[in-house]
Amino acid sequence: MNAAPVVVGVGARRGVPAAEVLTLITGSLAAAGLSPDAVTALATVDTKAAEPGLAEAARRLGVPLLTYPAAVLAAVSVPHPSHAPLAAAGTPSVAEAAALTAAGAGPGPAAAELVVGKRKSLPGARATCAVARARTTPHRTEERP
Repeated sequence: MNAAPVVVGVGARRGVPAAEVLTLITGSLAAAGLSPDAVTALATVDTKAAEPGLAEAARRLGVPLLTYPAAVLAAVSVPHPSHAPLAAAGTPSVAEAAALTAAGAGPGPAAAELVVGKRKSLPGARATCAVARARTTPHRTEERP
């Protein structure tokens, strides 16, 4: 298993149980060959900061739950925008945008990359998640005569 640090972005409907969130996260990580030990934080939109299922999932993983305003997340370019989070939270993406933001996406060149695009929990799809990590640029050394 690859232990490179990652951030999991999570979107959720009100009342989602922690078990559903954790099942989705562990399945998504496993599909990418990642261990839950690689997770450094969960991230979501600020209106979900007090959602018990998300807070409990972060606690069980032993990581912080980072939150961002919808306007910040809405400014992040993502591969799978959706009308559902736009209507519910004011941003076309919660999971992917939060993961990229927390992993270091910024106004300059992409500082983060998605490792796992948005995935939905089953059945009922009360949660979504995406996994991102900081993009690392290999150091180049120039030979001098």
